[in-house]
Order: sequence, then structure tokens, then C-alpha cells
Amino acid sequence: MAPSLPLPPSPRLRQGMLRIALVATACLPMASLPSQAQTPESTPSAGGKGAQIYCFMRNNGNSHQVSWDAAYAVIKRQSDKLFKTSPEHAAVMITEAVVQNPSVYPDCGRYLGDLFSKPEAKPEAGSSSGANKKVSP
Repeated sequence: MAPSLPLPPSPRLRQGMLRIALVATACLPMASLPSQAQTPESTPSAGGKGAQIYCFMRNNGNSHQVSWDAAYAVIKRQSDKLFKTSPEHAAVMITEAVVQNPSVYPDCGRYLGDLFSKPEAKPEAGSSSGANKKVSP
């Protein structure tokens, strides 16, 4: 008896296999493989990039506010979340990056407290000069 050749798959089966292949191909980039571990030096996260900017600027004599503005702008731009990253969360992201990798961000720990200090209240312009008084026509 001669060996029988396999029958070609039905069109319905081919469509099902094609759908499975397309879904698997689409989901492949979303899978995180342990072999693709990322270090702060190679591809830092948004918090890591913010920490690099904040620490570099502070170590080079810039004020907290200037350094924070630059770091926060990068974190907001780099985050791939649906909602904007809050300033509080960005400060935590920078702190986590520095604490987890102190050798990458040397001497930056001394600046972390500035990320959590409340800004000083500024007096409103013109409030003491009577600018808010109602003037009759």
C-alpha cells in the first residue's frame, strides 16, 4: 500500500491558523523576556533619565528648581502612560533610580531631600498695596 499524502487544510482551518499567527506576532513585542533585562547605563527608564539630568545639573552647580524643571520635563515626555506623571510621582521615580543605583548617581543622595520639600509660599503681588480694593466708578 502506498503512503497517503496529507490532505490540505480546509479554508476555515487556514483562516484560524492565520489569525493565531497574527495575534502571536502582534503580542510578541509586548512580552518581556528575562534575558532582556535593562540596566540604567544601557536604556534607562523615564525615572532613570530624570535622575541622570537632575543629578548632573545639581552636581554642576545648578539650583534645585532649574534641575527639577529639566528632569520633570523629560519624565513627562518619556513616560508612556495614558495620564501625565504627577510631580510627586516623578520625584519618587528619581529617588528610586538613585537609591537602586547609587554608583551610577554618585553624590546625588544629598539632593534627594530637595525633591520632597514644599515650595515656600510667595506673597501675592499687589495684595499689600491695596490693589484688590474696590474702586467706585
